[in-house]
Amino acid sequence: MNASQKQNVENFFQGNLLYDIPLKDFLSFKVGGPADVLAFPENQEDLVMLLRFLRMEKIPFFVLGEGTNLIVRDRGFKGVVIKLSSGFKTIGLEEGKKGKVYVKAQAGEKLSRVIEFSFQNSLSGLEFASGIPGSIGGALVMNAGAYGKEIKDIFLSAILIASDNSIRKMGREELRFSYRKVDLPPGSIIIETIFELRAGDQQAVGELIQEILNKRKKSQPLNFPSAGSVFKNPPGLYAAQLIEELGLKGCQIGGAAVSERHANFIVNEQAATARDILELIAFVQEKVWQAKGVRLEPEIWVRGEKDDQ
Repeated sequence: MNASQKQNVENFFQGNLLYDIPLKDFLSFKVGGPADVLAFPENQEDLVMLLRFLRMEKIPFFVLGEGTNLIVRDRGFKGVVIKLSSGFKTIGLEEGKKGKVYVKAQAGEKLSRVIEFSFQNSLSGLEFASGIPGSIGGALVMNAGAYGKEIKDIFLSAILIASDNSIRKMGREELRFSYRKVDLPPGSIIIETIFELRAGDQQAVGELIQEILNKRKKSQPLNFPSAGSVFKNPPGLYAAQLIEELGLKGCQIGGAAVSERHANFIVNEQAATARDILELIAFVQEKVWQAKGVRLEPEIWVRGEKDDQ
């Protein structure tokens, strides 16, 4: 974004604009170079106006949730990173059909906050996601899941800003969910989601949440920066088992290492760079392919300028 474009945005944008801010401060991996612009829209109208301008000017952009499933390369992102913050963090209840209860959550809200809200209102159905980091928007985009359940199982509808900047509502029958993915209309951005939950016993809901959190604490390396599971599980297999069978736990490139606790986690142990992590991901993929004939597909998204070769 050039100086003239920055001035144009400042003339209409109501939220905060930060320039040349290191994205590592906003990502769970704690790596990543600066964004040209980091924008915090005040509300939906502010976001739509910004998107209209960026699309008209053909300025690259992406939406950043809680940064828990993302690597930004060390050279940063040449464009605008949109952070859905205070103007996109409300949670509410709606009465549903046949005893169901609808929880409406805006895309910038943390998934953990929606789980806590559901517990406080004695609602069941979202417990499986306990301990999964990230925002509501990110959880839907990734069809986040654990313990045999996924976001699609409780999804009712979502409000999107379409590629033509119109506001569109889409129900579960209009979206195609798959493993760690949902096919949204190209260029669309989620701003709100409705989940279909059911009335439950608060004590039972709380006990299940705590049980799942305890499992995660025992099996995952929560003491180091990471982005959760790095690879999708291949059909009928477990990525962690494939990696562990090859003795790759503890394998290290620069400051990045395959976790000793969970083989499908790569952790930032010693001030790793994004390049360290990406090279380690590629190394593990190659080793598994050579030994097992299985191509591991990363769950983690990558953004930013590629390193000079």
